[in-house]
Amino acid sequence: MVQMDSQAEKIVGVIGGMGPEATVDLMQQVINATPAQDDADHIRMLVDNNPKVPSRIKALIEGDGESPAACLTRMAKGLEAQGASFLVIPCNTAHHYFLDVEAAVNIPVLNLIELTSNHARNSLPNLRKVGLLASTALQLIHLYEPWFEKHDIQVLYPSVENQQAVMDLICAVKAKRQTSLQIQYYNQAVNDLRDQGAECLVVACTELSVISGPLQTELPIYDASKILAETIVYKAQGNRK
Repeated sequence: MVQMDSQAEKIVGVIGGMGPEATVDLMQQVINATPAQDDADHIRMLVDNNPKVPSRIKALIEGDGESPAACLTRMAKGLEAQGASFLVIPCNTAHHYFLDVEAAVNIPVLNLIELTSNHARNSLPNLRKVGLLASTALQLIHLYEPWFEKHDIQVLYPSVENQQAVMDLICAVKAKRQTSLQIQYYNQAVNDLRDQGAECLVVACTELSVISGPLQTELPIYDASKILAETIVYKAQGNRK
C-alpha cells in the first residue's frame, strides 16, 4: 500500500456509483467516523457517483459485458485533476480492476480488499476460516483469496443455493426492492457459513453494507465499507485519530 505524507489533511476522491446508494452510505459512514465539532472538522470528499460504470455482473459473471476498466480509470483521472489526494473505490467487485486504476494516476489508491482482509486477520490473530458475504463474482475471480491464503486462512462461501439468495438480495438492494423474505434467506446463508466452520464474517459487498443491520449471528462481523470509511478518516486527517 502506498504511504502518504502525514503533514496536512487530505482530500479523498471517491470512484462511486456501484451502486449509488452504497456510495452515499460510505459518505455517511465517513461523516459518522469523523470526530468533529464543526463543519470544518469533516473530511472533504470529491465524489464521482457514476451509476453508468459498465456492469461488473455482465463483465465478470455473465461474461458478455464491457469491461469497466476504461470508465474507472477515466473517473480516477478526473478526481485526481480536481485535487484528490488519494482515491477509494467503494465496490469490492470493482477491485478486479484495481491495478488499472492504480496505474492511471499519480496519487495513492486504497485497496479495500487488502484493508478488509488485514483488519479481520489483525482482529482475530488465530483466524483460520472466514465466511464471505459477497457477489458471486468475487467467488469466480478469487478476489479475497490471495490476501487470506498467504496467512493460511481459508475463504468460505455459502452453498450454491444460499449464494444465489445472497446475489438476489444484492440485485434487490440495487433496485430498492429488497424484502423481509430475502433478508431471511440472507441469514440462512450466514448460518450456512457458520456451519462450515467460519470464525467470522466479512460483508464484502457494499450493497450488503447498506442493509447490514438485519444480520443475525454470534460471529464477529467485519464490514468492508465501514473499514474503508474509518481508514479514509485516518488517512485524510494526516494519520491523526
